[in-house]
Amino acid sequence: MRRFKQQLSVEETERILKENTSGVLSVIDCNGYPYAVPLSYVYADNKIYFHSAKSGHKIDAIKNCEKATFCIIDKDDVKPEQYTTYYKSVIAFGKASIVENGEEVLTAIKALGEKYYPSHDKELNAEIEKFKSAFFIIRFDIEHVTGKQAIELVDKQED
Repeated sequence: MRRFKQQLSVEETERILKENTSGVLSVIDCNGYPYAVPLSYVYADNKIYFHSAKSGHKIDAIKNCEKATFCIIDKDDVKPEQYTTYYKSVIAFGKASIVENGEEVLTAIKALGEKYYPSHDKELNAEIEKFKSAFFIIRFDIEHVTGKQAIELVDKQED
């Protein structure tokens, strides 16, 4: 990272990965164009999991090229009087693939369900059983991740 002073700690970067609920997956489509799509996700064991329909532009792109990025915006506080934004964000670089292992699929589905519908095991298990064959699970293996914040936030921490 060029502006190392603005780099978030490993702990803060991980907090952002764990606590947020959406981000933007960017892949390269079959024509070489970047394709970015907002997604709900769950972070577990240095991996990010998404659910997806079994076909579509995103799936075609992942099958074409596994390299991808995933970006999360944790803070976006526009300060018009200062002509700036106080932000915190994380970007992960890695490889996206469709999960083939049935056990990993089930683990990821449960983790997604628990994140977005906590403490509803009975309902969650019924939904999983009902829809598990209708979608894919995509695993994003993180190779490198950085978190960054506005310089103004760094300056506030140093005060």
